[in-house]
Amino acid sequence: MEKEIERLKKELEKAHSQFYIFYELTQAMRTTLHLEEISYIILTGLTAHHGLSFNRALLFLIDNEKKTINGFMGIGPIDSEEANKIWRAIEDQKMDLYALTKAYQKIKEAKDTPKFMEITRSLKFPLTEEAGLIYDALREIVPLHIDVTKENSGKYQDDPLIKKLSLKEFVIAPLWSKDNPLGVIVVDNCITAKNISEEDMKILTIFINQAAGAIENSKVFENTLIKAHTDALTDLWNYGYFQYRFDEELMKAVNQNYKLSLMMLDLDNFKKFNDTFGHPAGDTVLKIVAGILKDTSRKIDIVARYGGEEFTLILPYANKEETGIIAERIKKTIEETKILNSNITISIGVASFDEDGRKKEEIIKKADLALYRAKTEGKDKVVLF
Repeated sequence: MEKEIERLKKELEKAHSQFYIFYELTQAMRTTLHLEEISYIILTGLTAHHGLSFNRALLFLIDNEKKTINGFMGIGPIDSEEANKIWRAIEDQKMDLYALTKAYQKIKEAKDTPKFMEITRSLKFPLTEEAGLIYDALREIVPLHIDVTKENSGKYQDDPLIKKLSLKEFVIAPLWSKDNPLGVIVVDNCITAKNISEEDMKILTIFINQAAGAIENSKVFENTLIKAHTDALTDLWNYGYFQYRFDEELMKAVNQNYKLSLMMLDLDNFKKFNDTFGHPAGDTVLKIVAGILKDTSRKIDIVARYGGEEFTLILPYANKEETGIIAERIKKTIEETKILNSNITISIGVASFDEDGRKKEEIIKKADLALYRAKTEGKDKVVLF
């Protein structure tokens, strides 16, 4: 009788603990609708000691346009040495689930991306049978528990996902929403080699269903946000989003003491072009130039349509000289591109934090003055303030 009471007591304690974990995660997921933040909360819930305690967790999301499934985010150590360091830091700092999820802001702002996050983001698979297990898992409704060390799992030995992540025993769980697959989550215990139990699978299944709903809501929110901040003609960020992002990047530059530059660009003689060839032709020019700006700038740069025929680029981690080189490359590419059988040229002005000012208005004004000088000195020119 005493043994039975003890067993029931332990089960009750475990159920209470699980309920608390789900409550904490639900509360954390309500604090944001941004996809990156939601994903980090979900993966932290899967890996944290106060959560489901897996060693590693990875999220892959489907890109329906490119017909691929891509590594979006991964949390976990590379090896046991790193694992011990991470777990010791968590223990020493008494970090609970909320503290761990708040840590994402620091990760996002850091110059160096965590190694496992980098590895995860480098993974990309086609949405075809060639992708192997990750493609098969998308057609499942429930998580798959796989142990490649067992004889009946031999067919997975050469699977691309398993080879790239050196997976042994793991769970791959499909994320479904409204009868459509969103992606998959992969978890394992690569460091502790702890077996994944039936109880783990039950809890994970409940959690995955919650996670899928949160990710779907986040994607809808971000798509709406992107549409609201995108210029309808050029598909670049609009003026309002440029102002918001410049504030954000300037704050980071101040706090972390890194370089930041701004480029103002204006098409030369655009009014004359519109008057000669008409506004539809002018719109085509703006679209093509916008595409060139995207292709010739760096991935981390923020490219926006400032208004009319004027564009702007925010360049994090770039000083004035580096920005000048990028500006020359943009100018040359536009000049050498035949657009509607015409030679289009562009004038560019550059200013930098904190060489030319520490406030947004100062830097914009000085980049604009440099642009004005480029115009008055003959156009088709880059001027550094």
